[in-house]
Amino acid sequence: MSAESRNEDARLVALAQAGDREAFGQLVENHSRSLFALAFRVTGNEADADEVVQETFLRAFRSLKNFESRSNLGTWLYRIAMNCALDQKDREKWDPKYAVAISEDPDPKENQVQLQARQPDQEQQIFSGQIQKKIGEAMSQLTKTERAAFTMRHLEGRSIDEICSTLGLKTNAAKNSIFRAVQKMRTALGPMMAVAR
Repeated sequence: MSAESRNEDARLVALAQAGDREAFGQLVENHSRSLFALAFRVTGNEADADEVVQETFLRAFRSLKNFESRSNLGTWLYRIAMNCALDQKDREKWDPKYAVAISEDPDPKENQVQLQARQPDQEQQIFSGQIQKKIGEAMSQLTKTERAAFTMRHLEGRSIDEICSTLGLKTNAAKNSIFRAVQKMRTALGPMMAVAR
């Protein structure tokens, strides 16, 4: 986020804290799209993502008086949205509705598993359905912290610093959560990854 955007957020927050509902509405407009993208990646469907975004802004509105202007509003909202999305997934089984394919490109520095969106052709539709089911099962085996850290790192492309800030983790704890999540995903998806190569 640019310095100009942060300054605009700070101005709107100050107005909203003083009771200006239009200023809060502008904050909602400015951040809805990115929060929806996060919520959709975690929940896997539009209806749940919409619900997460609404709950995020409801919680933000209730807590806005406690928000300190020196903090980054985007990070604060992102943290609330991630918690709302994880709460939503805790209430139901992880079931991604979007098609994904798995490819493995191990990087010793990052120890990554790559999940790439794609349009399966006829021959791959059955296999793609099996992959979706396996991903859902694998994600449901992760702890909340592992799931959040994995989602932020490998689906959102967030930095370790952003993950630490959002989840309230120290650097080693964030890296360990990502590492454990990747290992669990590789174990669960290993046989299918071998077939997909």
